Amino acid sequence: MPRRRTSSSASSTAPSAAPRNRTPQPVRVRRRSFGDFVKAFLAFVVLLVLVVGVPLALATQIGWPLPDGAPGLDWLQREITVKTFLNILTVVVWFAWAQFTACVLVEVKAALSGVGVPGRVPGSGPSQLLARQLVAALLLVGATAASLTPGLSQLGQSMEGNQKPSVAAAQQTPGIFAQQQEQAAGTASALAEQAGQAAARADGGSAAHGDTKYYRIQPPEGRHHDSLWEIADRHLGDGRRYKEIFELNKDRVQPDGSKLSEASLIRPGWIMEMPGDARGGELVEMPDEAPNVSEQVRQQISDYARTGDHAQGGGGPGAQGGGSGAHGGGDNAQVSLPEQRPAPATPATPAPSAGQEHAATPAAADHSFGLPEALLTAPLLAAGLLGALGRRRRQALWQSALGSVGGRRGMEPPTPTGDAQDVQDALLVGADPEGVRLLDRALRGLAAALTAESRPLPVVYAAWMGGNGDLHLQLAQPAGKPPAPWQLGQDQTFWMLARADAERYEDADTAAPYPGLVSLGTMDDSRLLLNLESVPGIVSLGGTEADRTAVFASVAAELATNGWSDRMTITLVGFGEDLTPLAPNRIRHLDGFEDLFETMSAETRQRRGALGAAGHDSVLTGRTGPAQHTRWAPHLVLLATQPSDEDALRLAELAADAGRLGIGYLVGTEGTDLPGAAWEMRITGEGKLLAPLLGLELEAQTLPAAQRRAVVELFTDADPEHGPGGSDGPGGASGTANTPPFLVDISEQGRPAVYARLVGSYEIIGLDAPDDDRSALLHEALALLLLHREGVHPRVLSSALWPRGVTADVRDALLERLRAWLGTDPDGTPRLATDATGRLTLAKSVVSDLDVLRSLYYEATQGRGVGSRQVRGRLLTDALVLVRGPLLADRPEGRYRWLTHEIIDAQLPLLVADTGLALSEFHLEKDRAEKAIEALNAALRTAPADERLWHELLRATHATGDPDRLRALAADLVGRSGARGVPPRTEALLDELLPTWRDGVAAAG
Repeated sequence: MPRRRTSSSASSTAPSAAPRNRTPQPVRVRRRSFGDFVKAFLAFVVLLVLVVGVPLALATQIGWPLPDGAPGLDWLQREITVKTFLNILTVVVWFAWAQFTACVLVEVKAALSGVGVPGRVPGSGPSQLLARQLVAALLLVGATAASLTPGLSQLGQSMEGNQKPSVAAAQQTPGIFAQQQEQAAGTASALAEQAGQAAARADGGSAAHGDTKYYRIQPPEGRHHDSLWEIADRHLGDGRRYKEIFELNKDRVQPDGSKLSEASLIRPGWIMEMPGDARGGELVEMPDEAPNVSEQVRQQISDYARTGDHAQGGGGPGAQGGGSGAHGGGDNAQVSLPEQRPAPATPATPAPSAGQEHAATPAAADHSFGLPEALLTAPLLAAGLLGALGRRRRQALWQSALGSVGGRRGMEPPTPTGDAQDVQDALLVGADPEGVRLLDRALRGLAAALTAESRPLPVVYAAWMGGNGDLHLQLAQPAGKPPAPWQLGQDQTFWMLARADAERYEDADTAAPYPGLVSLGTMDDSRLLLNLESVPGIVSLGGTEADRTAVFASVAAELATNGWSDRMTITLVGFGEDLTPLAPNRIRHLDGFEDLFETMSAETRQRRGALGAAGHDSVLTGRTGPAQHTRWAPHLVLLATQPSDEDALRLAELAADAGRLGIGYLVGTEGTDLPGAAWEMRITGEGKLLAPLLGLELEAQTLPAAQRRAVVELFTDADPEHGPGGSDGPGGASGTANTPPFLVDISEQGRPAVYARLVGSYEIIGLDAPDDDRSALLHEALALLLLHREGVHPRVLSSALWPRGVTADVRDALLERLRAWLGTDPDGTPRLATDATGRLTLAKSVVSDLDVLRSLYYEATQGRGVGSRQVRGRLLTDALVLVRGPLLADRPEGRYRWLTHEIIDAQLPLLVADTGLALSEFHLEKDRAEKAIEALNAALRTAPADERLWHELLRATHATGDPDRLRALAADLVGRSGARGVPPRTEALLDELLPTWRDGVAAAG
């Protein structure tokens, strides 16, 4: 039954606070410039000349170019005259005209039908590009370029019978469907009148059923799909009352045998019981007396009426029982508009994923200890930031290592304080690196499987990560059966991968297929990732400037640091200049729209030409198989400030073909009428991300200003060139920059009460062995505290020990056992305390061999050893003796996963190497080459990849005066280098110390 559009007067009664989301439709251009009309007129003239004028000129001026009869052998021996040449040229022109005309027809058909990316005419790259530009210019007067692309309302729509593909079902260019719209309006008016008369006569029915009314979900014939929000907005006056309709109908059996289990999952033909104050008689039907419908429909409504609580004696909508059934349906069932998320998992209580249990467990409901919730509830963003921060700190360590041994910034990154410390703790608690790893492997595995089957990558609009760990990809249109172990989801436009299957994936050597996926928020227990680069136009985001910027910052930070992409460019306009330190190679900032338009116009032309030259329809075909190339990396533009009307039109035209080219646009707007906006969303002050007609009401993922500044501070402080002491260069930092965070009294009077050996096998001296059942947890907790003498947040500790979540009582019980195990000092001071910020700290009487190693090296190079050669030698020797192997060498498998977030794996080898280098220098000062070689070999056992140690070993061996020994060392070093070859600086040193070393390598080879 066609529905009547809400009139302007009716819509004005809706509360103003309700967010508005336009149905994707052709852009309504309020003002067209004179240049637009000139451009359209010139395009019309050119098309007329090329499509009509060329064949008329050929037919009238040259005539039929081919021979009248079949050519004989003598035809090949005839002299080529001017006429013959003209005839051959005419045939070529005829073929060129036919090809160009075909391109024009394909582009016109795509523009009028809204299929998005037009079909490609073989061998006609430049011709089709010219045709596309001329057709777009001609239609610019009637509609902007964005009206030629699909809207988000087609997400998840399947193809049934003769129905148009999902990406084209709802596009209506002005005038194309005028007749159908008039017929629909007439039918709706007639039905409204009939329904009103029936309602007036239905006293008996009303008495039998009270004020209950029923609405039947309408099929999407020539219109957008129904959604509960739209139904509530039309008949209850407020779209936010859709939850009342959902509660009235939840889990009730529909005519096709399925049930309503999700507010965003409805199907044509379903029946919805409406609240008693529902109005609009043309679409609200009474059971048993529904006017102008078939007997079958009336029977369905009557049967459905008997399934409600008022018929069963229930206590209201909330008393309806039963689990959510399978989202099945009849053969002709179609997916409704707001079905933008996967069907719910069958289990009533799904197992939470590694990254989302922090929000799902009772511990998450506990006090947040002041940590920023925005990062605690963003597991993928937190994992990306944490991984990028760790890489930045490791890079700083290695850059520092290239400086002098003593006078440099040091191996300890600055300890964050204040907001930066809280943000770092929130990253540690909220991060879900396992979820990122599974997502990356699943997507790359899918691309590899499709490549093996010679199938292209489907266009993916969104991905849903369920609370049980399952991954659902939402396709733009059906793409057949997915490769195993992927399965079809709730319909042909969903591909689903269970978590158990994703865990069996290995690393695949293929390009990241969907690097533009980015988290927007959560709905129930599912996380939505929108594929920005596949958007057929612009994504607009409304709301206040502060709220919009928080969303933009979250999107930019996740895109810059996520683990499921290879390369990309992120252009920020109007905000985010301070975000560049997160990923200087990815993020760039532009001052204004003119710079953006100039840059993106050039890149759009370049990508179109590159795709045409490579013979690809889109960037997706360039990411699979042998055609992989870095040119297909996405370019995502985040424009935080609303452009002017003129700039918006230029941007809409530029973005019309963006989805095919791998370019995405997210634009902030204060209103809702942004030209070219295919997908519209709005962020509220309460943190809700709304797109009502799309069935989306998300808990938005944001990065507020305070947290954004703290995140940037963490990255800036980790940068050796811009952080503390960095401006002075490698040798400029001194004093506190080289001081370890915790110094141990290394004298005899400073003997600790509890001593833990972490470098090598894990041993504890000074404590009784705890109970076997809890020994592993207590040892791991103590190791974490020993590696963080600045203090550990209780939530960081519980997250490290129980990455899949834990209740507050279990966490608190462990802390009490840890306090009791560590005991107190002789003066009664507990060895495990809580500082003013609520973080757990260890007493100075509890130390580790790593603390002693750092203290010995510091005293030898910057303390007492500076003024006494004898003290320096003794301290360095004692330090090197402490090194018994890698950190926590015998740790049990599956535990200590939090070490992946640490940089101790880079710090310890550098510390050992520095100690070995300093001791070698100490011995070489007295020409004790053998002692220096012994010290360097001891350090190489822990830091075998440190090039500095090999250089000093070569010099020390050369100092022995034994050329055979030096040649043997050179051969060993070349063998260790493998296929990569000897590093350039090592090669130069060998040339200096042993000029004939290449002859030995050639002889060995």
